[in-house]
Amino acid sequence: MDKLLIENIKHISNSMFQKNYFGVFHGSISARTSIHSFIINKKEIILDEIEERSFIELNCSKDRDYRWNEASADVNIHEKIYRALPNAKYISYTMPPYATAYSLYHTQLIPKDYYGHQILKNITIYDPKNFNDWHKRASNEITSFFENSNEHLLLIKGFGLISYDRDLTEMVKKVAILENSCKLLTIGAVL
Repeated sequence: MDKLLIENIKHISNSMFQKNYFGVFHGSISARTSIHSFIINKKEIILDEIEERSFIELNCSKDRDYRWNEASADVNIHEKIYRALPNAKYISYTMPPYATAYSLYHTQLIPKDYYGHQILKNITIYDPKNFNDWHKRASNEITSFFENSNEHLLLIKGFGLISYDRDLTEMVKKVAILENSCKLLTIGAVL
């Protein structure tokens, strides 16, 4: 695996874990390594101190082998996005606490802070409706959303945030801005 890529993801993953965007056993991060391949964290990996062995490389154009069973539970979401969106280089599933809490009671996020307003504009909050079969539907519905919009962020009610981008830093910046906007809206509502 590309050592520089692993180091960049390691640094970002650690930061996102410290911000509580990743939980102890939830969240995922991946990177496209070729037109048909990507690396993704393995399941049961805690994303605060990852290393090369924390990742598995998968090939979308070959039959699935045992390695797919070792990958994150979110692997189907990542694979479908990579297949559908050639400009997706990095993907993350995070559960930032303020954004996820905000999603429970709202249908749209309209940031009132400067950076949220300038960079995000407004974000529709996706309602999966039924959590009982969400795991089966998630990869198709999330990919369909991205295919039919210009958005790179999808805030899902009670589930968290799926994001993708061509640039790792840009993706994480948007996640952080969204979380900060939700935090400020929550604090502002109390005052």
